[in-house]
Amino acid sequence: MANTYQLDIVTPEGLVFSEPIEHLRAPGIEGSFGVLVGHTPFMTSLTIGKVDLMQNNKQRALATSGGFIEVNPDRAVILAETAEFVEDIDLDRAEAALQRAKDRIEGKQLDTDLNRAQVSLGRAVNRISIARMTR
Repeated sequence: MANTYQLDIVTPEGLVFSEPIEHLRAPGIEGSFGVLVGHTPFMTSLTIGKVDLMQNNKQRALATSGGFIEVNPDRAVILAETAEFVEDIDLDRAEAALQRAKDRIEGKQLDTDLNRAQVSLGRAVNRISIARMTR
């Protein structure tokens, strides 16, 4: 197990993942980055995107919608607004969310919070692209 480190992923709903992994790749605000065991400690913000995990020599993908990561040599913690493994993404629900966000942005709803609608749009596009890419 010397080539693994602990990864915890937490959302406002609770613990999503807590297991040892070999590697992760995450969408940082300054670009994508990778983390292996023994990595130099750092903390950064995450953007909407895909987190790839390597666990037991198998890759797993999650759709995330921003947050933070703290990395230490033997542990990483992701605090995410949302985190959803690709196998758990409901594609029909994601496509409906995409359409709702587009409708809000196009002004079909008068009480639109444009920033919130744009974040919803980005989150839906991310979920759909990750689900389609890995199925």
